[in-house]
Amino acid sequence: MRIQSPSISELHAFVQAARLGSYTQAAETLQVTQGAISRAIARLEEHLGFAVFERQGRHSVLTTAGRQYLDAVAPAVFTIESATQAMRRKREGRHVRLSVPPTLFSHWLIPRLPDFNALHPDTVLSFAPYRRDDPLTSPDIDAWIRIGSMPFPDNLLADYVVGRDLVPICLPQDALSICRPQDLLRRPLLAHTNYPDNWSRWFEKMGCDGPYPAPAADFELVGMLVQAVIAGMGVAVVQRCLIEDDLAAGRIAIPVHRPFQIERGYFLCQPAARPASHALQDFRQWLLDQAQADCLRYAAA
Repeated sequence: MRIQSPSISELHAFVQAARLGSYTQAAETLQVTQGAISRAIARLEEHLGFAVFERQGRHSVLTTAGRQYLDAVAPAVFTIESATQAMRRKREGRHVRLSVPPTLFSHWLIPRLPDFNALHPDTVLSFAPYRRDDPLTSPDIDAWIRIGSMPFPDNLLADYVVGRDLVPICLPQDALSICRPQDLLRRPLLAHTNYPDNWSRWFEKMGCDGPYPAPAADFELVGMLVQAVIAGMGVAVVQRCLIEDDLAAGRIAIPVHRPFQIERGYFLCQPAARPASHALQDFRQWLLDQAQADCLRYAAA
């Protein structure tokens, strides 16, 4: 079949000239001469059989047919360019594929990613589906963020990131009547299904004598646990890093500000036998810097 479409260089010249309204600026953007842009568009018009630009003073303005053609081809040109850049970055080691638990991803990591993109615009981050039973050995994944505690298996390098700080939360209006850790014993306790001992460990650290009341309800996800507190079902103890938005918005409050850390937290894990790319090293350092900033902020609170 005979190819009917123009060359990619002609399409790039056309799209840039249309976007900028100037052959000269298009030439500067594409790092070619103005004559090259003019010749490419002339070839395009000859190929199409109609004019795509008309001159109005010093500017090149799209014709009606040119506008219609631009609307049709510009998305495809940008898609090809983006895909090409992504593949080049991947081959140059500027691509990092990660697996992150959904709760940490949505509540902590995503709000910070614009900062990483601003610092490392040439690095492409992609995210693999989260698997709770993942053995952390896939060659298609560069690193994993997982909840756990030291020591990790010898085949993994693990850096602690966040998640060890546990805090009690309640409704803001209830915080006024909670002055001591013991005051929480008189409230309905809400627990995380997978970590039912968080309350007893927190009370013991605070010096509260047992026995402690059984949880009034438990929830599998931290998001559900927080929503239950907001709904007025009771109080909960959760990881500080997962509630920043709700705290800032005034939906919940921390009634007792006493530091308490558990050994369990979120760790960045990577295979010990696989050299880390420069992009992964950049991501690791950025991640640890973000975590350190959190530590300083929590200490000042």
